[in-house]
Amino acid sequence: MQRATETSDEVLLERYRTTGRIEYLATLYMRYAELVYGVALRYLRNRADAEDAVMQLFEELAGKVRRHEIRCFRTWLHTVVRNHCLMELRRAGKMPPGEFPAERDEEAWIETLCDGDRREHIAAALDACLERLPEPQRRAIRLFFYDDCSYADIAAATAWHLKSVKSYLQNGKRNLKICLENRLR
Repeated sequence: MQRATETSDEVLLERYRTTGRIEYLATLYMRYAELVYGVALRYLRNRADAEDAVMQLFEELAGKVRRHEIRCFRTWLHTVVRNHCLMELRRAGKMPPGEFPAERDEEAWIETLCDGDRREHIAAALDACLERLPEPQRRAIRLFFYDDCSYADIAAATAWHLKSVKSYLQNGKRNLKICLENRLR
């Protein structure tokens, strides 16, 4: 029998997916624990926060690994860690300048629309406008806003290039905004 340290990432990943036994995922994760910690420390700039991120990410991975097609675990994990850290910084209001500027600006108009008594009317208009979008734009919008996926998560889930994801989101948000403005006049 092959020892776990000699088993490839792909084999461990497949074993976890087929059996659901967490020890396969744990072995795989421990191979890259230093990478995870290093990336988290680089973004969060605080040892305690980086250690918390390492623990939180392991808990989240069980579900993410099953939902995503992963070609290279190390690269995929690096992206997941980076996105997790950026989301933590974003939630805490500590986003470094230059990170996610387009996302933040374009989300603001949706939050503005959803304030007040018009929420139900706006929700119905949003659903109608979503249905009018071309399928790639609709799917990208749903994954980003409803499922809280990052650009990289969407690219991994759909096999689209990252530039395509950005384009679908940008065009979808613009088209949604135009449609909503027309419906809510």
